[in-house]
Amino acid sequence: MNALSLSQRLSATLNAEPHELRPSLMGFALFFCLFTGYFMLRPIRESMGIAAGVENLQWLFTATFFVMLTAVPLFAWLSSRVPRLHFIDWVYGFFCANLLAFAALFQFLGDSSWLARMFFVWISVYNLFVVSVAWSLMADVFDAGQAKRLFAFIAAGASVGGLVGPALSALLAGRLGEAGLVLLAGLLLGVALALKYSLMRWREVGGAGRPGAAPAESTRRPLPGNPFSGITRVLQSPYLLGIAGFVVLLATVTTFLYFEQARLVAERFPDRAEQIRVFGIIDLIVQAGALLSQLFITGRLAQKLGVRTLLAVVPMLMCVGFVGLALAPSFAMLAALMIVRRIGEYAFVRPGREMLFAPLDAESKYKAKNVIDTIVYRGGDALSGWGKTALDMFGQGAGLVAAAGAICAMLWGLLGWQLGRQADDRAERAVRTKGANGAAFPTRQLSQP
Repeated sequence: MNALSLSQRLSATLNAEPHELRPSLMGFALFFCLFTGYFMLRPIRESMGIAAGVENLQWLFTATFFVMLTAVPLFAWLSSRVPRLHFIDWVYGFFCANLLAFAALFQFLGDSSWLARMFFVWISVYNLFVVSVAWSLMADVFDAGQAKRLFAFIAAGASVGGLVGPALSALLAGRLGEAGLVLLAGLLLGVALALKYSLMRWREVGGAGRPGAAPAESTRRPLPGNPFSGITRVLQSPYLLGIAGFVVLLATVTTFLYFEQARLVAERFPDRAEQIRVFGIIDLIVQAGALLSQLFITGRLAQKLGVRTLLAVVPMLMCVGFVGLALAPSFAMLAALMIVRRIGEYAFVRPGREMLFAPLDAESKYKAKNVIDTIVYRGGDALSGWGKTALDMFGQGAGLVAAAGAICAMLWGLLGWQLGRQADDRAERAVRTKGANGAAFPTRQLSQP
């Protein structure tokens, strides 16, 4: 089999046009680097959350939210001063410096409880920012039609990284220690930054910025607006407010499960090494299931049944799962529900959510999207964390939490279906416009959400 034939077969397998194969693989590799680094550090983060005290988790979530409130206006200010072409350089460069600082702190401070709390909050901020910026990049590089076909495969890079990261952590933790793992994560972040340059170059010839594609703002100019324009943009757009509501409900369901998981793991596995092993096993199962779904199901499901299906099926499964948890509140049931939720989020919800942004203008893709991915998400975490604490005060155990989770999951699914339907309708209109104009590509990009 010659190289051309192999390339054609691979393109067909990935549901990509031949000229899209290379950027698809680069996008896959970028997410692989980000998530390998993050999942090397995730077991450390989970154990540090327990070390800081399960009863203090709502305070850690609240601290994360307030850090986000400070960071997002700075993020928006930077995007208004730095051209899009170089914006990610500044963001990833900043986080690389942070990783170097934490490596030094782990080396000299060891098991400090304050370092554990600080790292828990920081990595919760780090993960959302680097992933949000990466998806903003993808929504900028690929147009709406390309996104529907390619985002599932690109997201699979995150799942492969989620498999490799815990394995590297288990293999290298004894040799490198926490400080060494943090340094390795910084190196992988640097590789992701190098891949970004190649993707932005391809954007101008084969992606959303190619000749004949929808007009877009120059990548060599900063984004318009002030440090708070992302927030005002969300508040002024029913479509973006709907996405924000979807994210709040997602965060609520996730937080309810996370708190129950932390409580049960702390009770059943008091040893810190055993806790890391349990979290690592769960991560391994989740990433394997997500990868298989992303490679063979997600893209084809989006094409045949639409984005609405990607955004609604997981919440409805979670609703059923919460009812099961109310009837049989055990660690095995909770672990199964947690695994289903995370596989569904990585394989269906996250790619579907990113498809909602693909037709929008650059300010929505970077500023408004970042507000939703960070402030709104962590705000949902903080509110639901305190809500979970309030429910626990009634003394009804997991049953009351499960009932509240089922209601939230049902609302989450209904809103996801509505948003997905709007996205599908926009995509169908773009196809009709393309056919009516006889153009190679859609002639208009939505400038307002």
